[in-house]
Amino acid sequence: MKLVPFITLALTPLAALAQSSPTPPTTPPPTLMPNVTFTTRTTIVLVPALVRTKSGQLVYTLKADDFTLTDNGVEQKLSLEEDTDTQPLALVIAVETGGEGANQLYKLADVGNFLEAVVGGVRHRVAVVSFDSTPRLQQNFTDKMPKVQNAMRNLTPGDKGAAILDALNYSVDLLRNQPPEFRRAILLISETLDRDSNINLSQALRAISDTNTAIYALAFPTARNELKHGPSRAVHDSAPGPPGGCMAKDPTADIQQNKAAQAWGCLGLLVPPLRIAQVAVIAAIDGLRHNTPETVAHLTGGEYYKVESLSSITKDLITISNHVPNRYVLSFHPESPAPGPHAIELRLKNYSNLIVTARTSYWVDSDLAATPAVAK
Repeated sequence: MKLVPFITLALTPLAALAQSSPTPPTTPPPTLMPNVTFTTRTTIVLVPALVRTKSGQLVYTLKADDFTLTDNGVEQKLSLEEDTDTQPLALVIAVETGGEGANQLYKLADVGNFLEAVVGGVRHRVAVVSFDSTPRLQQNFTDKMPKVQNAMRNLTPGDKGAAILDALNYSVDLLRNQPPEFRRAILLISETLDRDSNINLSQALRAISDTNTAIYALAFPTARNELKHGPSRAVHDSAPGPPGGCMAKDPTADIQQNKAAQAWGCLGLLVPPLRIAQVAVIAAIDGLRHNTPETVAHLTGGEYYKVESLSSITKDLITISNHVPNRYVLSFHPESPAPGPHAIELRLKNYSNLIVTARTSYWVDSDLAATPAVAK
């Protein structure tokens, strides 16, 4: 996603303004901040957040002042949007039919029957993507749920591949073309280990970090006989990124900084003070190696569940259906944001007994980073 004119985050209608697509959206973007008009060079970061008690009950009564957020370690001033739970939803269901996914399809035959609850009573568009070593569109976006249910029932086993990151990249691209007022989400159903993706780690992490899509993952273990083959070439790519080689190592940088620069394809991460973001990048790459669905869910502010049985899938889908529309939407304006990945951390000031789930990163393009946020 090209982050012009806005830098944005998951599941908010204003966030979708940041998306670039071959066909410009025809629907005018909604206004979430009355009486404020941002210039084409304004940077706004939106951070949806779910707040629960330790027993899992949702908390609805918090204000902006109850939260604190840091961007690369620097605290930001937050605003809280109102009435975002009625916004329409665009959802891609990405199902692994290859590898171990082929052995799990019988558990998914009735998943379509629960999707009405996931999308809720709002206007919606749902697409179905299957993948083995290659992603495929099984059902294009439709508001007719029987078509979605039929697509899920007709999934058939594929090859031995498990290209999870390729499938997510494909699904994100599909969502880019949806109207800007739609919240966006992916329901990923796959094994834990990506073994066949062609996209490299730098491309995958950027696609995840600079999209406004939250990923909800249901994952089953990779089969033991597949573990011996190890992770995909994307995970083994020690110097991903654009051709032309890597920039020289910074002699003033520590080992972790230089490792982060290499892992991100030498995208200029050695410029201080990005150490917090760089450490987050290293952690994300390590996570993708060991459990791809869990890592992408946490990076995007979504949720991760282990597939244990037919009943567990049903229970988890009901939980997701309750969480998707019930998020706080916080926003802030970073001044002169540095290009590249940013690590954000959202906490509650005075409620240590509550649990906050939110996105942990976003991306800044270099052409936007040079221009400070301006409102008029």
